[in-house]
Amino acid sequence: MKAIRVQAPGLLTTVQDLGREGFGPMGVSPSGAADPVSLRLGNRLVGNPENAAALEMTLLGGVFVFPEGAVLALSGSDFGATLDNVPINPWMSFEARPRQTLRLGPTRSGARSYLCVQGGIAVKAFLGSASTHALSGLGGFEGRPLRKGDVLSIASLSHSHRMRTVAPHILARLSPRKILRCTPGPQSESFPEPSQELFYNNTFVVAEESNRMGLRLEGSCIPVSSGGQMITEGVSLGAIQVPSGGSPIILFVEQQTTGGYPKIANVTSADLASVGQLRPRDEIRFERVTWEVARSLLHEQEELLASRDLIQE
Repeated sequence: MKAIRVQAPGLLTTVQDLGREGFGPMGVSPSGAADPVSLRLGNRLVGNPENAAALEMTLLGGVFVFPEGAVLALSGSDFGATLDNVPINPWMSFEARPRQTLRLGPTRSGARSYLCVQGGIAVKAFLGSASTHALSGLGGFEGRPLRKGDVLSIASLSHSHRMRTVAPHILARLSPRKILRCTPGPQSESFPEPSQELFYNNTFVVAEESNRMGLRLEGSCIPVSSGGQMITEGVSLGAIQVPSGGSPIILFVEQQTTGGYPKIANVTSADLASVGQLRPRDEIRFERVTWEVARSLLHEQEELLASRDLIQE
């Protein structure tokens, strides 16, 4: 079986697929790729099912050796990759020959890059998913981020390598946004109109303390009639809660499954991948849309991902 040897893990590199849905009542959040669109595209480039496990790198990439070679693709942000010192562009498949070394550096654009390998990363599934939930030590490779010296197995997949790229005109339409579209949250009526105007008309900055559990935002404090307290209830991926201090938090893929703060809004499903590419100090804004518009945005995104012209050979 082919393998990946980790010479340097980067800042935070984990095994991720599209996550584990349906276990919120058990207290298990979905985890999975922070940018699922990039993961799906990367897997398509190497001929994998869209849900195949890959490596998610955050802000700083790692160094990886392929003893028996592999067919690879990088998707998401540009981390300045080289294969034996030859530059490798994202959004295209390529072949690593036996013992070649892939090096990735600091990000040049967004927050996360995905290394997809033909066959996918072979790890034991937990609750039907290969995704790492690092906060609880579950799933992925030993339930943790990668370390120097780790060896990951590559699942077998007998496809010949044909160089593939993502069509530029479709990729441009799928690119991350800094204006996140939102539907009203369950407690949106708890926020008086001046609070909602502050939320939708001002710019926020992603705080350094942000992670896969949630993105803390700095900027205007959002007053809430209840004082930021309520009876604990279930929370959804992309919910934007406002605690007593008034600083919003976007709940993300390793979120807690219940919360006791009012939610002013929820990021639309079509824009969750954009959240996954936000870096500390990035500036963002929010745009209010109806549920009908949110559904149409997701439908449009899925149509692009299903397009026959998406992958070019």
